[in-house]
Amino acid sequence: MDSRSFLGLEPTKNPFRWAMPVDRELCTLEGFLFGGAGLGAAISALEGTSGRQCVWATGQYLSYAMADEFLDIDITVAVEGHQITQARAVGLVGNREILTVNAALGDRPGMPEGQWAQMASVPPPSQCPVREPHLPGATSIINRLEQRAIDWRAVEDLDGEIGDGHTRLWARVPELIDGVDASALAILGDFVPMGVGQALGIRGGGNSLDNTLRVVRLVPTQWVLLDIQIHAVERGFGHGLVQMYAEDGTLLATASQSCIVRFWKGWPPTVVSGS
Repeated sequence: MDSRSFLGLEPTKNPFRWAMPVDRELCTLEGFLFGGAGLGAAISALEGTSGRQCVWATGQYLSYAMADEFLDIDITVAVEGHQITQARAVGLVGNREILTVNAALGDRPGMPEGQWAQMASVPPPSQCPVREPHLPGATSIINRLEQRAIDWRAVEDLDGEIGDGHTRLWARVPELIDGVDASALAILGDFVPMGVGQALGIRGGGNSLDNTLRVVRLVPTQWVLLDIQIHAVERGFGHGLVQMYAEDGTLLATASQSCIVRFWKGWPPTVVSGS
């Protein structure tokens, strides 16, 4: 299965419109479309229409697409050059705008290359404990991901004590046998809200306001190291960055986000020490 099939995204007779049912298995536990899945679908549609690979895409989340609704993605090509296409995608449920994505797509072969960001020395996935979702068995996209914890606090250890803002884990989408592409990385990169909960030591996370994916280099890998750094939480909003590495240390992409900080449903607010 490739990422487009995973998302259920389909072309229409109009080459500038794509369509996707909002399956419950693409949603959060609260029943709305997972932000990374929305961005991933928009990127896939942009790549499909332009015929070029994503370099950079930024999504602004405006409303919620609920489970069992239908998402249309309309593409506008603003500029199409010899090597780079600048375009945008608008995701709609009926007349309700769900997200807007601006992107650059293309390739410039023959240019100098280099990687300066380096993957931390961490155990391989096979040597890391499984990170179980806090509601195992529930129908959600999180339960379609496999995670292995490295620097991570279990639910019972989230007691309000401030952490260092750094969380690392391995993650993969077992159904994607064709490896990772930009759409898959958009899904895996939507982990800043989880990192916020870890940084604050609370049983919570947040709803994404945005997500900016910068695709560096795609190489074959089953697992992706998510190196999550929370920069700050203030005024009820969290800000952070995810660096995503292949198992061989190749920097695949980075994803930066801001989110609305929220506690998990059913959990009482935890008093945060040191604030």
